[in-house]
Amino acid sequence: MIPRHRRALGVLMALLPAPALLAQIPVITRGPYLQNATPDAITIRWRTDIASSSRIAFGAAPELLLDELTSAMPTTEHELRLTGLTAETMYFYAVGTMTELLAGGDALHQFVTSPPPGQDRPVRLWVIGDSGRTTQAAFDVHTSYMAFAGARRTDVWLMLGDNAYNIGTDAEYQAAVFDKHTDLLPQTPLWPTYGNHDGFSADSATQTGPYYDIFTLPTEGEAGGMPSGTEAYYSFDFANIHFICLDSEDTSRAANGAMMTWLAADVADTTADWVIAFWHHPPYSKGSHDSDNIFDSTGRMFDMREIALPILEDAGVDLVLTGHSHSYERSFLLDSHYGASDTLLPSMILDGGDGWVGGDGAYAKATAGPTPHEGAVHVVAGASGNLSAGTLDHPVMQVSFLIMGSLVIDVDGNKLWGLYLDNQGQVQDRFMLVKGGIRPGDIDQSAHVNVSDLLDLLAAWGQCDACAEDIDRSGDVGVSDLLILLAQWG
Repeated sequence: MIPRHRRALGVLMALLPAPALLAQIPVITRGPYLQNATPDAITIRWRTDIASSSRIAFGAAPELLLDELTSAMPTTEHELRLTGLTAETMYFYAVGTMTELLAGGDALHQFVTSPPPGQDRPVRLWVIGDSGRTTQAAFDVHTSYMAFAGARRTDVWLMLGDNAYNIGTDAEYQAAVFDKHTDLLPQTPLWPTYGNHDGFSADSATQTGPYYDIFTLPTEGEAGGMPSGTEAYYSFDFANIHFICLDSEDTSRAANGAMMTWLAADVADTTADWVIAFWHHPPYSKGSHDSDNIFDSTGRMFDMREIALPILEDAGVDLVLTGHSHSYERSFLLDSHYGASDTLLPSMILDGGDGWVGGDGAYAKATAGPTPHEGAVHVVAGASGNLSAGTLDHPVMQVSFLIMGSLVIDVDGNKLWGLYLDNQGQVQDRFMLVKGGIRPGDIDQSAHVNVSDLLDLLAAWGQCDACAEDIDRSGDVGVSDLLILLAQWG
């Protein structure tokens, strides 16, 4: 027999909501992060610990989030695409449920929509390769770049594969990507490529597994370029740059296969001033992987060199970015080298200098747009997570070393600057590409520049060690004379 007071308590408890049925406020456990950005649209994703509805509130200021997009479907993987946006416009946003905003409404949660394709704008890229480690040194790569960038917005963020070690599980992505880049993910779209370690837990043919679950990438040409029909390889435009992402790991690399057929059509279709291609396996490397060894990586480096490169060079590619070798290797201005390293001919090195204005001079390409076989620079930037030794003596490389870091690229008009920033914030390499020379109307040659300001600028570039005391800072210098001097420097 149950005592009367206990029966009454039982009735009362039955009338109250059970703890599991009480309204719970979800907690964001991943993101928000930005995907598939275009001039008029962007995808925002986030994860919550329990299923809920989805809402994005957005507007011109953190306190003016007057527009919103919602979905009533309960989910823990929230993904909404904002459309009808204005190009080159800053938006602030917050994310949450249809009843509660959970994150945002502050200076961190904002993005700027892309410029219209073909527009000439200054563009900053950050490139990390094989970054999927969680050591302090790997975190320092991120920290050093953020300190270097300061208030300068990162417009395009590329990841070169092996984004999460050891086998690309969801938990490994959480630790190596989402817990590492918390101050960049809410405001800079991330564009990845697929590496061999990502491939341990994902499959390109079926587009399944953590890599494909986590990223939302263009398949229908919505971000520029030709529709690929798959997230395994894709292209997108940003300002006057056309980006091409290939899957060197898990998709057929056959010359008559779907990817290479798509590549030929895509790169032939672009009229962008700059063409930048990226994938995981390098066509040239003597780092932890040897591109001369047909058995290394099951011939993937061979295939990308012998099949993909001729297609790209026929269309005038400017820069090729890869990882896989855990080192930094950067080539001369190179063209038409499709064999092993011992087949390199002098005619294939179009400029064997160091590629810097303060050294041998910038690498120069004669025409401003994409023109066949005017040369490309190849960068293996696979040292954003860890280092692995190699001979580092490939003959196409101007620079090769084992230093952890990341690649920073700035594009402005017909000029591209690249620098390798180590994880202590020091610049270890730099190069420059100039296309078509200085264009008419770019610079007013009748003006004058204050000598003191000019010397400060040169000192900041690291081009004038004696500027502080050796040169009279009074007076001005004519821009016409300055351009002649810069031309002599390359």
